[in-house]
Amino acid sequence: MKYDAIVIGSGPAGGAAAYGLQESGKKVAVIESELWGGTCPNYGCDPKKILMSAVEAKYKVKNLIEKGLETVPTINWEDLMQHKKDYTDFVPKNTVAGFADAGIDYFEGQAEFSGPHELMVGGEILTAEQFLIATGQRSRLLSVEGQDYLQSSRDFLEMSHLPEKMVFLGAGYIAIELATIANAAGSEVHIIHHNDQPLKEFDPDLVADLVQHLTEEGIQFHFNVDIKKIESINPHFKLSGEDFEMVTDVVFGATGRIPNIEALNLDKIGLQYTKQGIVVNQYLQTNLPHIYAVGDVIAKKQPKLTPVSGFEANYAVSAMNGNQKPINYPLIPTIVFGDKRLATIGLSQKELMDNANEYHSQTIDLSDWYTYRRINEKGAKAKVVYDSSDKIVKISLLSSLADEVINDLYFVLENKISKEEVSNFIFGYPTPASDLEYLI
Repeated sequence: MKYDAIVIGSGPAGGAAAYGLQESGKKVAVIESELWGGTCPNYGCDPKKILMSAVEAKYKVKNLIEKGLETVPTINWEDLMQHKKDYTDFVPKNTVAGFADAGIDYFEGQAEFSGPHELMVGGEILTAEQFLIATGQRSRLLSVEGQDYLQSSRDFLEMSHLPEKMVFLGAGYIAIELATIANAAGSEVHIIHHNDQPLKEFDPDLVADLVQHLTEEGIQFHFNVDIKKIESINPHFKLSGEDFEMVTDVVFGATGRIPNIEALNLDKIGLQYTKQGIVVNQYLQTNLPHIYAVGDVIAKKQPKLTPVSGFEANYAVSAMNGNQKPINYPLIPTIVFGDKRLATIGLSQKELMDNANEYHSQTIDLSDWYTYRRINEKGAKAKVVYDSSDKIVKISLLSSLADEVINDLYFVLENKISKEEVSNFIFGYPTPASDLEYLI
Protein backbone atom coordinates (compact mmCIF):
# COMPACT_ATOMS: atom_id res chain seq x y z
CA MET A 1 0.00 0.00 0.00
CA LYS A 2 1.14 3.54 -0.73
CA TYR A 3 1.00 6.51 1.68
CA ASP A 4 2.11 10.09 1.85
CA ALA A 5 3.55 9.51 5.32
CA ILE A 6 4.10 6.52 7.59
CA VAL A 7 4.63 6.93 11.33
CA ILE A 8 6.49 4.13 13.13
CA GLY A 9 5.37 4.07 16.76
CA SER A 10 1.99 4.95 18.27
CA GLY A 11 3.09 6.57 21.54
CA PRO A 12 2.46 10.20 22.48
CA ALA A 13 4.92 11.43 19.84
CA GLY A 14 3.89 9.09 17.05
CA GLY A 15 0.20 9.51 17.76
CA ALA A 16 0.38 13.31 17.82
CA ALA A 17 2.34 13.32 14.57
CA ALA A 18 -0.07 10.94 12.85
CA TYR A 19 -3.07 13.13 13.67
CA GLY A 20 -1.21 16.27 12.63
CA LEU A 21 -0.10 14.81 9.31
CA GLN A 22 -3.58 13.48 8.57
CA GLU A 23 -5.13 16.88 9.39
CA SER A 24 -2.71 18.52 6.95
CA GLY A 25 -4.20 16.43 4.14
CA LYS A 26 -1.74 13.57 3.94
CA LYS A 27 -2.67 9.91 3.63
CA VAL A 28 -1.18 8.44 6.80
CA ALA A 29 -0.49 5.04 8.32
CA VAL A 30 0.77 4.18 11.82
CA ILE A 31 2.72 1.04 12.71
CA GLU A 32 3.01 -0.37 16.23
CA SER A 33 5.00 -3.44 17.30
CA GLU A 34 3.84 -3.58 20.94
CA LEU A 35 0.99 -1.93 22.83
CA TRP A 36 -0.99 0.74 21.01
CA GLY A 37 -0.44 4.06 22.73
CA GLY A 38 3.22 3.46 23.57
CA THR A 39 5.15 3.42 26.81
CA CYS A 40 3.84 6.45 28.73
CA PRO A 41 0.13 5.57 29.00
CA ASN A 42 0.58 1.78 29.09
CA TYR A 43 3.59 1.10 31.30
CA GLY A 44 5.29 4.40 31.98
CA CYS A 45 4.50 7.81 33.40
CA ASP A 46 0.70 7.56 33.48
CA PRO A 47 0.26 4.29 35.43
CA LYS A 48 3.22 5.22 37.64
CA LYS A 49 1.51 8.48 38.58
CA ILE A 50 -1.74 6.61 39.29
CA LEU A 51 0.12 4.45 41.81
CA MET A 52 1.79 7.55 43.18
CA SER A 53 -1.62 9.09 43.90
CA ALA A 54 -2.02 6.74 46.87
CA VAL A 55 1.43 7.71 48.16
CA GLU A 56 0.58 11.39 47.93
CA ALA A 57 -2.69 10.88 49.78
CA LYS A 58 -1.03 8.82 52.52
CA TYR A 59 1.62 11.44 53.23
CA LYS A 60 -0.80 14.33 53.18
CA VAL A 61 -2.57 12.59 56.04
CA LYS A 62 0.67 11.61 57.77
CA ASN A 63 1.81 15.24 57.88
CA LEU A 64 -1.40 16.16 59.71
CA ILE A 65 -1.34 13.46 62.39
CA GLU A 66 -2.05 15.18 65.72
CA LYS A 67 -2.93 18.28 63.69
CA GLY A 68 -6.53 17.23 63.33
CA LEU A 69 -6.09 13.73 61.90
CA GLU A 70 -5.37 10.57 63.86
CA THR A 71 -4.64 7.55 61.65
CA VAL A 72 -2.22 7.14 58.75
CA PRO A 73 -3.96 5.13 56.00
CA THR A 74 -2.47 1.93 54.65
CA ILE A 75 -2.17 1.13 50.95
CA ASN A 76 -3.94 -1.94 49.60
CA TRP A 77 -1.73 -2.95 46.69
CA GLU A 78 -4.29 -5.12 44.93
CA ASP A 79 -6.93 -2.39 44.99
CA LEU A 80 -4.41 0.22 43.86
CA MET A 81 -3.30 -1.95 40.94
CA GLN A 82 -6.92 -2.43 39.91
CA HIS A 83 -7.30 1.35 39.93
CA LYS A 84 -4.32 1.49 37.57
CA LYS A 85 -5.73 -1.25 35.33
CA ASP A 86 -9.05 0.58 35.08
CA TYR A 87 -7.05 3.16 33.13
CA THR A 88 -4.39 1.16 31.29
CA ASP A 89 -6.60 -1.71 30.11
CA PHE A 90 -8.42 0.63 27.75
CA VAL A 91 -5.42 2.52 26.33
CA PRO A 92 -4.66 0.23 23.34
CA LYS A 93 -8.31 -0.11 22.34
CA ASN A 94 -8.95 3.63 22.63
CA THR A 95 -5.78 4.42 20.67
CA VAL A 96 -6.79 2.23 17.75
CA ALA A 97 -10.35 3.55 17.84
CA GLY A 98 -9.00 7.09 17.63
CA PHE A 99 -6.94 6.31 14.54
CA ALA A 100 -9.88 4.57 12.89
CA ASP A 101 -12.21 7.50 13.59
CA ALA A 102 -9.65 9.90 12.11
CA GLY A 103 -9.21 7.85 8.95
CA ILE A 104 -5.65 6.86 9.76
CA ASP A 105 -4.64 3.34 8.72
CA TYR A 106 -2.91 1.25 11.36
CA PHE A 107 -0.76 -1.87 11.17
CA GLU A 108 0.39 -4.08 14.02
CA GLY A 109 3.82 -5.69 13.70
CA GLN A 110 7.51 -4.95 13.50
CA ALA A 111 8.43 -2.41 10.82
CA GLU A 112 11.61 -3.10 8.85
CA PHE A 113 13.02 -0.87 6.15
CA SER A 114 13.54 -2.81 2.92
CA GLY A 115 14.37 0.34 0.96
CA PRO A 116 14.54 4.12 1.48
CA HIS A 117 10.81 4.45 0.70
CA GLU A 118 9.67 0.94 1.59
CA LEU A 119 8.76 -0.96 4.76
CA MET A 120 7.92 -4.56 5.50
CA VAL A 121 5.29 -5.16 8.21
CA GLY A 122 4.08 -8.69 8.85
CA GLY A 123 4.83 -9.72 5.29
CA GLU A 124 3.08 -6.68 3.82
CA ILE A 125 4.94 -4.02 1.84
CA LEU A 126 4.14 -0.37 2.59
CA THR A 127 5.61 2.58 0.72
CA ALA A 128 5.59 6.30 1.48
CA GLU A 129 7.06 9.63 0.44
CA GLN A 130 7.96 10.45 4.04
CA PHE A 131 8.54 8.55 7.27
CA LEU A 132 8.58 9.52 10.93
CA ILE A 133 10.32 7.24 13.43
CA ALA A 134 8.95 7.49 16.98
CA THR A 135 9.75 4.09 18.47
CA GLY A 136 10.89 5.32 21.88
CA GLN A 137 13.13 3.51 24.35
CA ARG A 138 13.17 0.44 26.56
CA SER A 139 14.92 -0.51 29.80
CA ARG A 140 18.61 -1.30 29.51
CA LEU A 141 19.69 -4.49 31.23
CA LEU A 142 22.73 -4.18 33.45
CA SER A 143 25.61 -6.22 32.06
CA VAL A 144 26.02 -8.59 34.98
CA GLU A 145 26.08 -12.34 35.48
CA GLY A 146 22.49 -13.42 35.98
CA GLN A 147 21.00 -10.42 34.17
CA ASP A 148 18.06 -12.58 33.06
CA TYR A 149 16.78 -12.42 36.63
CA LEU A 150 16.41 -8.65 36.43
CA GLN A 151 12.93 -7.23 36.11
CA SER A 152 12.10 -3.83 34.62
CA SER A 153 9.92 -0.88 35.52
CA ARG A 154 7.30 -2.39 33.24
CA ASP A 155 7.27 -5.52 35.40
CA PHE A 156 6.90 -3.37 38.52
CA LEU A 157 3.85 -1.64 37.09
CA GLU A 158 2.24 -5.02 36.41
CA MET A 159 2.85 -6.64 39.83
CA SER A 160 -0.36 -8.22 41.05
CA HIS A 161 1.04 -8.63 44.59
CA LEU A 162 3.60 -6.58 46.52
CA PRO A 163 6.81 -8.49 47.44
CA GLU A 164 8.00 -8.27 51.02
CA LYS A 165 11.47 -7.15 49.93
CA MET A 166 12.78 -5.64 46.71
CA VAL A 167 15.97 -4.16 45.33
CA PHE A 168 16.45 -1.47 42.70
CA LEU A 169 19.75 -1.32 40.84
CA GLY A 170 20.33 2.30 39.89
CA ALA A 171 19.38 5.61 41.49
CA GLY A 172 17.85 7.62 38.68
CA TYR A 173 14.37 9.08 38.75
CA ILE A 174 12.64 5.82 37.75
CA ALA A 175 14.25 3.89 40.61
CA ILE A 176 13.54 6.65 43.13
CA GLU A 177 9.90 6.96 42.13
CA LEU A 178 9.14 3.23 42.08
CA ALA A 179 11.02 2.74 45.34
CA THR A 180 8.93 5.49 46.92
CA ILE A 181 5.72 3.76 45.83
CA ALA A 182 6.81 0.32 47.07
CA ASN A 183 8.07 1.67 50.39
CA ALA A 184 4.86 3.56 51.07
CA ALA A 185 2.87 0.41 50.24
CA GLY A 186 4.78 -1.58 52.86
CA SER A 187 7.65 -3.35 51.11
CA GLU A 188 11.21 -3.37 52.43
CA VAL A 189 13.06 -1.39 49.75
CA HIS A 190 16.77 -1.14 48.92
CA ILE A 191 18.42 1.06 46.29
CA ILE A 192 21.90 0.00 45.16
CA HIS A 193 23.98 2.43 43.11
CA HIS A 194 27.45 2.08 41.66
CA ASN A 195 28.57 5.55 42.82
CA ASP A 196 27.45 8.13 45.37
CA GLN A 197 25.67 10.47 42.94
CA PRO A 198 21.96 9.63 42.66
CA LEU A 199 19.77 11.76 40.39
CA LYS A 200 22.85 13.33 38.84
CA GLU A 201 20.80 15.68 36.63
CA PHE A 202 19.40 17.46 39.69
CA ASP A 203 20.85 19.87 42.23
CA PRO A 204 23.08 17.78 44.53
CA ASP A 205 22.12 19.66 47.70
CA LEU A 206 18.41 19.07 47.23
CA VAL A 207 19.12 15.50 46.11
CA ALA A 208 20.92 14.94 49.42
CA ASP A 209 17.88 16.31 51.26
CA LEU A 210 15.58 14.00 49.30
CA VAL A 211 17.78 10.96 50.01
CA GLN A 212 17.77 11.84 53.71
CA HIS A 213 13.98 12.13 53.67
CA LEU A 214 13.56 8.79 51.89
CA THR A 215 16.00 7.17 54.29
CA GLU A 216 14.00 8.45 57.25
CA GLU A 217 10.89 6.96 55.63
CA GLY A 218 12.54 3.54 55.43
CA ILE A 219 14.23 3.22 52.03
CA GLN A 220 17.75 1.84 52.42
CA PHE A 221 20.45 3.22 50.11
CA HIS A 222 23.69 1.40 49.30
CA PHE A 223 26.10 3.68 47.45
CA ASN A 224 29.42 2.80 45.77
CA VAL A 225 28.34 -0.82 45.34
CA ASP A 226 28.91 -2.68 42.06
CA ILE A 227 26.74 -5.76 41.74
CA LYS A 228 28.67 -8.48 39.91
CA LYS A 229 26.29 -11.42 40.08
CA ILE A 230 22.63 -12.29 40.55
CA GLU A 231 21.72 -15.86 41.50
CA SER A 232 18.39 -17.62 41.87
CA ILE A 233 17.96 -19.31 45.24
CA ASN A 234 14.33 -20.18 44.71
CA PRO A 235 12.10 -18.42 45.59
CA HIS A 236 14.57 -15.60 46.29
CA PHE A 237 17.53 -13.97 44.54
CA LYS A 238 21.03 -13.36 45.84
CA LEU A 239 23.00 -10.29 44.78
CA SER A 240 26.78 -10.28 45.12
CA GLY A 241 29.44 -7.61 44.80
CA GLU A 242 32.77 -6.86 46.37
CA ASP A 243 32.20 -7.16 50.13
CA PHE A 244 28.45 -7.07 49.54
CA GLU A 245 25.68 -9.66 49.57
CA MET A 246 21.92 -9.38 49.78
CA VAL A 247 18.97 -11.74 49.38
CA THR A 248 15.71 -10.32 48.06
CA ASP A 249 12.36 -11.36 46.61
CA VAL A 250 12.80 -9.41 43.38
CA VAL A 251 15.45 -7.29 41.64
CA PHE A 252 14.56 -4.39 39.36
CA GLY A 253 17.08 -3.00 36.93
CA ALA A 254 16.81 0.77 36.61
CA THR A 255 20.15 1.58 35.04
CA GLY A 256 19.03 3.61 32.08
CA ARG A 257 17.15 3.15 28.83
CA ILE A 258 18.18 2.45 25.24
CA PRO A 259 16.54 3.45 21.93
CA ASN A 260 14.35 0.96 20.06
CA ILE A 261 16.18 0.90 16.75
CA GLU A 262 17.72 -2.56 16.22
CA ALA A 263 14.73 -4.17 14.51
CA LEU A 264 14.13 -1.29 12.07
CA ASN A 265 16.92 -2.50 9.74
CA LEU A 266 18.38 1.00 9.51
CA ASP A 267 21.70 -0.25 8.16
CA LYS A 268 19.86 -1.49 5.09
CA ILE A 269 19.10 2.08 4.05
CA GLY A 270 22.21 3.73 5.53
CA LEU A 271 20.37 5.75 8.18
CA GLN A 272 22.77 7.10 10.80
CA TYR A 273 22.42 6.33 14.50
CA THR A 274 24.54 5.99 17.63
CA LYS A 275 24.02 4.12 20.89
CA GLN A 276 22.17 7.22 22.14
CA GLY A 277 19.66 7.05 19.29
CA ILE A 278 18.93 8.19 15.74
CA VAL A 279 20.97 11.18 14.61
CA VAL A 280 18.84 14.13 13.46
CA ASN A 281 19.54 17.71 12.42
CA GLN A 282 17.91 20.92 13.63
CA TYR A 283 14.86 20.06 11.53
CA LEU A 284 14.56 16.58 13.09
CA GLN A 285 15.60 15.07 9.77
CA THR A 286 17.89 12.09 9.55
CA ASN A 287 20.68 11.90 6.99
CA LEU A 288 17.93 10.70 4.62
CA PRO A 289 15.93 13.95 4.24
CA HIS A 290 12.57 12.25 3.77
CA ILE A 291 12.91 10.36 7.07
CA TYR A 292 12.34 12.23 10.33
CA ALA A 293 12.63 11.03 13.93
CA VAL A 294 11.25 12.39 17.21
CA GLY A 295 10.96 11.54 20.87
CA ASP A 296 13.05 9.24 23.01
CA VAL A 297 14.48 7.35 20.03
CA ILE A 298 16.65 10.27 18.91
CA ALA A 299 20.10 11.24 20.19
CA LYS A 300 19.68 14.62 21.88
CA LYS A 301 20.73 16.67 24.87
CA GLN A 302 17.17 17.59 25.85
CA PRO A 303 15.49 15.41 28.50
CA LYS A 304 13.70 12.38 27.10
CA LEU A 305 10.28 13.17 28.49
CA THR A 306 6.76 12.73 27.15
CA PRO A 307 5.95 16.46 26.74
CA VAL A 308 9.26 16.98 24.94
CA SER A 309 8.32 14.18 22.54
CA GLY A 310 4.95 15.80 21.91
CA PHE A 311 6.60 19.14 21.24
CA GLU A 312 8.94 17.50 18.74
CA ALA A 313 6.05 15.69 17.06
CA ASN A 314 4.18 18.93 16.47
CA TYR A 315 7.31 20.54 15.09
CA ALA A 316 8.02 17.54 12.83
CA VAL A 317 4.55 17.79 11.29
CA SER A 318 5.23 21.39 10.29
CA ALA A 319 8.72 20.48 9.01
CA MET A 320 7.34 17.60 6.95
CA ASN A 321 4.88 20.09 5.47
CA GLY A 322 7.61 22.50 4.38
CA ASN A 323 8.43 24.63 7.44
CA GLN A 324 12.05 25.75 7.09
CA LYS A 325 12.57 27.12 10.61
CA PRO A 326 14.83 24.99 12.85
CA ILE A 327 13.35 23.59 16.04
CA ASN A 328 13.63 25.92 19.02
CA TYR A 329 13.13 24.22 22.36
CA PRO A 330 11.59 26.21 25.20
CA LEU A 331 12.58 25.75 28.83
CA ILE A 332 11.88 22.20 29.98
CA PRO A 333 10.87 21.46 33.59
CA THR A 334 11.80 18.04 34.96
CA ILE A 335 10.27 16.39 38.02
CA VAL A 336 10.96 13.42 40.28
CA PHE A 337 7.59 12.49 41.76
CA GLY A 338 6.98 11.27 45.30
CA ASP A 339 5.45 12.48 48.54
CA LYS A 340 8.15 15.14 48.16
CA ARG A 341 8.72 16.15 44.57
CA LEU A 342 12.09 17.29 43.28
CA ALA A 343 11.64 19.68 40.36
CA THR A 344 14.00 21.84 38.33
CA ILE A 345 14.01 24.22 35.41
CA GLY A 346 16.82 26.08 33.67
CA LEU A 347 20.45 25.24 32.94
CA SER A 348 21.53 21.63 33.23
CA GLN A 349 23.67 20.52 36.13
CA LYS A 350 26.52 19.85 33.70
CA GLU A 351 26.36 23.39 32.33
CA LEU A 352 26.55 24.77 35.86
CA MET A 353 29.46 22.54 36.84
CA ASP A 354 31.40 23.31 33.68
CA ASN A 355 31.22 27.06 34.41
CA ALA A 356 30.83 27.09 38.18
CA ASN A 357 32.67 30.39 38.71
CA GLU A 358 30.08 32.24 36.62
CA TYR A 359 27.13 31.47 38.90
CA HIS A 360 26.01 32.00 42.47
CA SER A 361 22.98 30.70 44.33
CA GLN A 362 20.78 30.99 47.38
CA THR A 363 18.75 28.31 49.14
CA ILE A 364 15.39 29.33 50.59
CA ASP A 365 13.81 27.41 53.46
CA LEU A 366 10.10 27.31 52.62
CA SER A 367 8.95 25.43 55.70
CA ASP A 368 7.76 28.58 57.50
CA TRP A 369 5.94 29.98 54.47
CA TYR A 370 2.20 29.83 54.99
CA THR A 371 1.72 27.58 51.92
CA TYR A 372 3.74 24.82 53.62
CA ARG A 373 2.86 25.49 57.26
CA ARG A 374 -0.79 25.01 56.34
CA ILE A 375 -0.11 21.38 55.37
CA ASN A 376 2.61 20.96 58.04
CA GLU A 377 5.32 20.10 55.55
CA LYS A 378 8.85 20.09 56.92
CA GLY A 379 11.94 20.42 54.75
CA ALA A 380 10.41 22.31 51.82
CA LYS A 381 13.16 24.21 49.99
CA ALA A 382 13.95 26.21 46.88
CA LYS A 383 17.38 26.82 45.36
CA VAL A 384 17.80 29.70 42.94
CA VAL A 385 20.91 30.02 40.75
CA TYR A 386 21.93 33.37 39.21
CA ASP A 387 24.50 34.40 36.63
CA SER A 388 26.95 37.28 37.11
CA SER A 389 24.25 39.83 36.20
CA ASP A 390 21.88 38.32 38.81
CA LYS A 391 19.61 36.85 36.15
CA ILE A 392 17.94 33.60 37.23
CA VAL A 393 19.33 30.68 35.21
CA LYS A 394 17.99 27.75 37.24
CA ILE A 395 15.47 27.06 39.99
CA SER A 396 15.16 23.77 41.89
CA LEU A 397 12.39 22.89 44.34
CA LEU A 398 11.88 20.17 46.92
CA SER A 399 8.39 19.93 48.36
CA SER A 400 5.06 18.17 47.95
CA LEU A 401 3.96 21.11 45.78
CA ALA A 402 7.07 21.36 43.62
CA ASP A 403 5.34 20.00 40.52
CA GLU A 404 2.74 22.77 40.65
CA VAL A 405 5.19 25.55 41.44
CA ILE A 406 7.69 24.57 38.75
CA ASN A 407 4.98 24.96 36.11
CA ASP A 408 4.08 28.41 37.44
CA LEU A 409 7.77 29.32 37.31
CA TYR A 410 7.96 27.98 33.75
CA PHE A 411 5.50 30.62 32.51
CA VAL A 412 7.34 33.36 34.36
CA LEU A 413 10.83 32.40 33.16
CA GLU A 414 9.93 31.35 29.62
CA ASN A 415 8.06 34.59 29.02
CA LYS A 416 10.76 36.66 30.77
CA ILE A 417 8.25 38.19 33.17
CA SER A 418 9.98 40.43 35.70
CA LYS A 419 9.59 40.36 39.46
CA GLU A 420 7.85 43.73 39.27
CA GLU A 421 5.36 42.43 36.71
CA VAL A 422 4.63 39.33 38.80
CA SER A 423 4.00 41.51 41.85
CA ASN A 424 1.26 43.26 39.87
CA PHE A 425 -0.55 40.00 39.13
CA ILE A 426 -3.50 39.04 41.31
CA PHE A 427 -3.43 35.30 42.00
CA GLY A 428 -5.93 33.24 43.91
CA TYR A 429 -4.85 33.30 47.56
CA PRO A 430 -3.59 31.39 49.38
CA THR A 431 -2.13 29.20 46.62
CA PRO A 432 1.39 28.22 45.53
CA ALA A 433 1.14 30.73 42.66
CA SER A 434 0.71 33.58 45.13
CA ASP A 435 4.24 32.83 46.38
CA LEU A 436 5.84 33.44 42.97
CA GLU A 437 6.97 37.02 43.51
CA TYR A 438 9.01 35.88 46.52
CA LEU A 439 10.78 33.14 44.57
CA ILE A 440 12.12 35.17 41.64
